[in-house]
Amino acid sequence: MQLFYNSDIDNTTISFTFDKEESRHIVKVLRKKEGDKLFVTNGLGQLFTCEIIAASDHKCAVRIASTEKQLPSDFQLHMVVAPTKMNDRYEWFLEKATEIGVTEITPIICDHSERNTLKTERMTKVILSAMKQSLRYHLPKLNDPISFSEFMKGEIVGQKFIAHCEDGEKKLLKSALNPNSDTIILIGPEGDFSPKEIKLALDKGFQPVSLGNTRLRTETAAIVAVHSVAFVNE
Repeated sequence: MQLFYNSDIDNTTISFTFDKEESRHIVKVLRKKEGDKLFVTNGLGQLFTCEIIAASDHKCAVRIASTEKQLPSDFQLHMVVAPTKMNDRYEWFLEKATEIGVTEITPIICDHSERNTLKTERMTKVILSAMKQSLRYHLPKLNDPISFSEFMKGEIVGQKFIAHCEDGEKKLLKSALNPNSDTIILIGPEGDFSPKEIKLALDKGFQPVSLGNTRLRTETAAIVAVHSVAFVNE
Protein backbone atom coordinates (compact mmCIF):
# COMPACT_ATOMS: atom_id res chain seq x y z
CA MET A 1 0.00 0.00 0.00
CA GLN A 2 1.27 3.45 -0.94
CA LEU A 3 -0.16 6.44 0.86
CA PHE A 4 -0.75 9.90 -0.64
CA TYR A 5 -1.61 13.15 1.14
CA ASN A 6 -4.10 15.93 0.50
CA SER A 7 -4.90 18.34 3.33
CA ASP A 8 -7.95 19.82 1.58
CA ILE A 9 -10.22 16.76 1.46
CA ASP A 10 -12.82 15.73 4.02
CA ASN A 11 -16.09 13.78 4.30
CA THR A 12 -17.82 16.18 1.92
CA THR A 13 -15.28 15.73 -0.90
CA ILE A 14 -16.48 13.72 -3.88
CA SER A 15 -13.52 14.11 -6.24
CA PHE A 16 -10.30 16.11 -6.47
CA THR A 17 -7.19 16.61 -8.61
CA PHE A 18 -3.59 16.14 -7.55
CA ASP A 19 -1.11 18.92 -8.23
CA LYS A 20 1.28 18.70 -11.19
CA GLU A 21 4.19 17.19 -9.24
CA GLU A 22 2.09 14.49 -7.59
CA SER A 23 0.19 13.80 -10.82
CA ARG A 24 3.42 13.20 -12.69
CA HIS A 25 4.65 10.85 -9.95
CA ILE A 26 1.40 8.85 -10.04
CA VAL A 27 1.10 8.57 -13.82
CA LYS A 28 4.70 8.60 -15.07
CA VAL A 29 6.62 6.97 -12.22
CA LEU A 30 4.04 4.61 -10.72
CA ARG A 31 2.35 4.07 -14.10
CA LYS A 32 -1.14 4.30 -12.65
CA LYS A 33 -4.03 4.47 -15.10
CA GLU A 34 -7.75 5.16 -15.10
CA GLY A 35 -9.64 2.73 -12.87
CA ASP A 36 -6.66 2.11 -10.56
CA LYS A 37 -7.07 2.69 -6.83
CA LEU A 38 -5.10 5.18 -4.73
CA PHE A 39 -5.07 5.59 -0.95
CA VAL A 40 -5.06 9.16 0.35
CA THR A 41 -5.07 10.70 3.83
CA ASN A 42 -5.78 14.26 4.91
CA GLY A 43 -3.51 13.91 7.95
CA LEU A 44 -6.51 14.17 10.27
CA GLY A 45 -7.01 10.45 10.78
CA GLN A 46 -9.01 9.69 7.65
CA LEU A 47 -8.10 7.29 4.85
CA PHE A 48 -9.78 7.75 1.48
CA THR A 49 -9.85 4.98 -1.10
CA CYS A 50 -9.95 6.69 -4.48
CA GLU A 51 -10.38 5.64 -8.11
CA ILE A 52 -8.50 7.41 -10.89
CA ILE A 53 -10.92 8.96 -13.36
CA ALA A 54 -8.40 10.96 -15.43
CA ALA A 55 -4.80 9.74 -15.62
CA SER A 56 -3.00 12.85 -16.88
CA ASP A 57 0.56 13.57 -15.78
CA HIS A 58 -0.47 17.22 -15.39
CA LYS A 59 -3.80 16.71 -13.64
CA CYS A 60 -4.49 13.28 -12.20
CA ALA A 61 -8.12 13.33 -11.06
CA VAL A 62 -9.71 10.83 -8.69
CA ARG A 63 -13.14 10.04 -7.29
CA ILE A 64 -13.48 9.02 -3.64
CA ALA A 65 -14.95 5.53 -3.38
CA SER A 66 -14.87 4.99 0.39
CA THR A 67 -13.62 6.49 3.64
CA GLU A 68 -12.41 5.03 6.90
CA LYS A 69 -11.17 6.69 10.06
CA GLN A 70 -8.12 5.77 12.13
CA LEU A 71 -8.91 6.29 15.80
CA PRO A 72 -6.52 8.65 17.59
CA SER A 73 -4.40 7.27 20.39
CA ASP A 74 -5.52 7.60 24.00
CA PHE A 75 -2.75 10.12 24.69
CA GLN A 76 -0.97 13.06 23.09
CA LEU A 77 2.84 13.20 23.01
CA HIS A 78 4.40 16.64 22.69
CA MET A 79 8.18 16.60 22.20
CA VAL A 80 9.92 19.89 22.94
CA VAL A 81 13.41 19.46 21.55
CA ALA A 82 16.30 21.88 21.07
CA PRO A 83 17.67 22.16 17.51
CA THR A 84 20.83 20.19 16.80
CA LYS A 85 23.97 21.76 15.35
CA MET A 86 23.50 19.80 12.13
CA ASN A 87 20.11 20.02 10.44
CA ASP A 88 20.18 16.41 9.24
CA ARG A 89 20.27 15.12 12.83
CA TYR A 90 17.11 17.03 13.72
CA GLU A 91 15.43 15.81 10.55
CA TRP A 92 16.37 12.25 11.52
CA PHE A 93 14.63 12.80 14.86
CA LEU A 94 11.54 14.19 13.13
CA GLU A 95 11.37 11.23 10.78
CA LYS A 96 11.74 8.54 13.43
CA ALA A 97 9.49 10.28 15.97
CA THR A 98 6.74 10.48 13.35
CA GLU A 99 7.13 6.80 12.53
CA ILE A 100 6.96 5.82 16.21
CA GLY A 101 4.02 8.07 17.02
CA VAL A 102 4.61 11.66 18.14
CA THR A 103 1.68 14.08 18.15
CA GLU A 104 3.31 17.50 18.36
CA ILE A 105 6.85 18.88 18.09
CA THR A 106 8.21 22.22 19.25
CA PRO A 107 11.80 23.27 18.52
CA ILE A 108 12.97 25.14 21.60
CA ILE A 109 15.83 27.65 21.68
CA CYS A 110 17.88 27.34 24.85
CA ASP A 111 20.76 29.20 26.50
CA HIS A 112 23.25 26.62 25.18
CA SER A 113 21.69 26.14 21.74
CA GLU A 114 24.17 26.19 18.87
CA ARG A 115 21.44 26.79 16.30
CA ASN A 116 18.69 29.38 16.57
CA THR A 117 17.06 29.09 13.15
CA LEU A 118 15.43 26.14 11.39
CA LYS A 119 14.13 25.42 7.90
CA THR A 120 10.58 24.62 8.94
CA GLU A 121 9.40 24.10 5.36
CA ARG A 122 11.99 21.35 4.88
CA MET A 123 11.12 19.89 8.31
CA THR A 124 7.43 19.74 7.39
CA LYS A 125 8.28 17.76 4.26
CA VAL A 126 10.31 15.28 6.34
CA ILE A 127 7.38 14.76 8.73
CA LEU A 128 4.91 14.36 5.87
CA SER A 129 7.10 11.81 4.11
CA ALA A 130 7.53 9.82 7.34
CA MET A 131 3.77 9.84 7.97
CA LYS A 132 3.11 8.40 4.51
CA GLN A 133 5.93 5.87 4.73
CA SER A 134 4.72 4.53 8.09
CA LEU A 135 1.07 4.45 6.93
CA ARG A 136 -0.13 6.79 9.65
CA TYR A 137 -3.17 8.96 9.00
CA HIS A 138 -2.42 11.64 11.61
CA LEU A 139 0.10 14.31 10.65
CA PRO A 140 2.08 15.53 13.68
CA LYS A 141 1.87 19.25 14.38
CA LEU A 142 5.13 21.15 13.95
CA ASN A 143 5.27 24.43 15.84
CA ASP A 144 7.51 27.38 15.08
CA PRO A 145 10.74 27.60 17.11
CA ILE A 146 10.30 29.33 20.45
CA SER A 147 12.64 30.40 23.23
CA PHE A 148 12.70 28.36 26.43
CA SER A 149 11.43 31.28 28.51
CA GLU A 150 8.55 32.01 26.14
CA PHE A 151 7.53 28.36 26.06
CA MET A 152 7.38 28.28 29.84
CA LYS A 153 4.98 31.23 29.84
CA GLY A 154 2.37 29.23 27.95
CA GLU A 155 -0.24 26.82 29.27
CA ILE A 156 1.32 23.38 29.73
CA VAL A 157 -0.98 20.47 30.55
CA GLY A 158 -0.42 16.76 31.04
CA GLN A 159 2.45 14.88 32.67
CA LYS A 160 5.59 16.96 32.24
CA PHE A 161 9.20 15.76 32.15
CA ILE A 162 12.60 17.33 31.60
CA ALA A 163 15.61 15.16 30.73
CA HIS A 164 18.84 16.86 31.79
CA CYS A 165 22.38 15.85 32.76
CA GLU A 166 22.77 17.76 36.03
CA ASP A 167 23.21 15.80 39.25
CA GLY A 168 20.17 15.24 41.40
CA GLU A 169 17.45 12.75 42.14
CA LYS A 170 15.76 11.49 38.97
CA LYS A 171 13.51 8.63 37.95
CA LEU A 172 13.94 6.68 34.77
CA LEU A 173 11.47 8.09 32.28
CA LYS A 174 9.91 4.69 31.62
CA SER A 175 9.24 4.31 35.36
CA ALA A 176 7.77 7.80 35.75
CA LEU A 177 5.34 7.61 32.83
CA ASN A 178 1.65 6.99 33.34
CA PRO A 179 -0.01 5.22 30.38
CA ASN A 180 -2.85 6.82 28.43
CA SER A 181 -1.88 10.30 29.64
CA ASP A 182 -0.98 13.39 27.65
CA THR A 183 2.77 13.88 27.93
CA ILE A 184 5.27 16.69 27.35
CA ILE A 185 9.01 15.96 27.34
CA LEU A 186 11.79 18.54 27.22
CA ILE A 187 15.08 17.57 25.55
CA GLY A 188 17.91 20.09 25.62
CA PRO A 189 20.81 20.94 23.28
CA GLU A 190 24.20 19.20 23.22
CA GLY A 191 25.38 21.53 25.98
CA ASP A 192 22.33 20.61 28.09
CA PHE A 193 19.85 22.98 29.68
CA SER A 194 21.31 25.77 31.78
CA PRO A 195 20.78 25.63 35.58
CA LYS A 196 18.42 28.59 35.23
CA GLU A 197 16.31 26.72 32.66
CA ILE A 198 16.21 23.58 34.78
CA LYS A 199 15.01 25.57 37.79
CA LEU A 200 12.36 27.32 35.69
CA ALA A 201 11.07 23.95 34.43
CA LEU A 202 10.99 22.43 37.91
CA ASP A 203 9.12 25.48 39.21
CA LYS A 204 6.62 24.91 36.39
CA GLY A 205 5.98 21.36 37.57
CA PHE A 206 8.28 19.39 35.28
CA GLN A 207 9.72 16.19 36.74
CA PRO A 208 13.43 15.54 36.20
CA VAL A 209 14.03 12.19 34.50
CA SER A 210 16.88 10.05 33.27
CA LEU A 211 17.02 8.29 29.91
CA GLY A 212 19.68 5.80 31.00
CA ASN A 213 23.26 5.56 32.18
CA THR A 214 24.96 6.98 29.10
CA ARG A 215 25.09 10.53 27.78
CA LEU A 216 23.06 10.75 24.58
CA ARG A 217 23.05 13.18 21.70
CA THR A 218 20.01 15.42 21.54
CA GLU A 219 18.35 13.54 18.68
CA THR A 220 19.09 10.15 20.25
CA ALA A 221 17.71 11.24 23.62
CA ALA A 222 14.55 12.48 21.92
CA ILE A 223 14.00 9.17 20.14
CA VAL A 224 14.61 7.20 23.34
CA ALA A 225 11.96 9.36 25.01
CA VAL A 226 9.45 8.86 22.19
CA HIS A 227 10.00 5.11 22.22
CA SER A 228 9.63 4.99 26.01
CA VAL A 229 6.22 6.63 25.76
CA ALA A 230 5.19 4.27 22.95
CA PHE A 231 6.39 1.24 24.91
CA VAL A 232 4.50 2.20 28.07
CA ASN A 233 1.35 2.70 26.03
CA GLU A 234 1.47 -0.59 24.12
